[in-house]
Amino acid sequence: MSNSSSISHFLLLPFPGTQQLQLLHFFLFLATYLAALLGNSLIITTIAWHHHLHTPMYFFLLNLALLDIGFISTTLPKSMYNSLWDTRSISYVGCAAQIFLLPLFIAVEFSLLTIMAYDRYVAICRPLHYGTLLGSRACAHMAAAAWACGFLNALLNTANTFSLPLCQGNAVHQFFCEIPQILKLSCSTAYLRELWLIVVSGSLLFVCFVFILFSYVQILRAVLRMPSQQGRHKAFATCLPHLAVFSLFVSASFFAYLKPPSVSSPILDLIVSFLYSVVPPALNPLIYGLRNKEIKDSLKAILHCSLFQHQ
Repeated sequence: MSNSSSISHFLLLPFPGTQQLQLLHFFLFLATYLAALLGNSLIITTIAWHHHLHTPMYFFLLNLALLDIGFISTTLPKSMYNSLWDTRSISYVGCAAQIFLLPLFIAVEFSLLTIMAYDRYVAICRPLHYGTLLGSRACAHMAAAAWACGFLNALLNTANTFSLPLCQGNAVHQFFCEIPQILKLSCSTAYLRELWLIVVSGSLLFVCFVFILFSYVQILRAVLRMPSQQGRHKAFATCLPHLAVFSLFVSASFFAYLKPPSVSSPILDLIVSFLYSVVPPALNPLIYGLRNKEIKDSLKAILHCSLFQHQ
């Protein structure tokens, strides 16, 4: 029996198997991590380099790329280190940092994707009002509000979670520290307070989800009225991958935080957490940025300029 004040470290879920399987896990995570870093860094560099990309859509895409680098860096590096050195330990401070950063990035990602859906809705359905509704000041205020709401959500959840007495040991059945897993270590009925906070946060995020669906429905209705078949195909090819990745992120994160304990299992928890914490930050650069013609053309211009200077 122990309480939270006497715990100096937590034990993360080990990846079972031989040393070869541990190394395979390390290299798979490393490849995913490097792909996410490369894709998001290319988007950040391209948008920052080219002034013609300094528009609301690319401003929010820049924020999303910065967010995704932080998101995936919260979980994978520590897991890769533990696999490489065959250890399970994470410090109390390190665990608290993950508990704080994950709700922060989840909330900000929901908010940014909601804003980006609104941006596309205004651009396609109300183009004459675009400059009025999405001026530079309005964009800065929306981005600041997204980060502020995420910070407040993370602060409340972290403070509430670590105020609970933990007397069920220090073994976390996950490859990173996650609020639902920490709540399983609590021996107090006060954990219901944190569950209510999670439900409230989830309800607000569900409102964002409904707004995004509404925005894309309006966009698709406008697209269907386009006379050009090529224009309709291009719009569908853009919108549908957005909805697919966002739906994966929503369903996995909601399931991870709101699922009943009766359906919990180590393998299921591992898969679901991987789907919401690793897959979206790795896929977002491809889905939202690198398939975009303006981003690709600008990136080619940067590469051409770099090669020309070295010749």
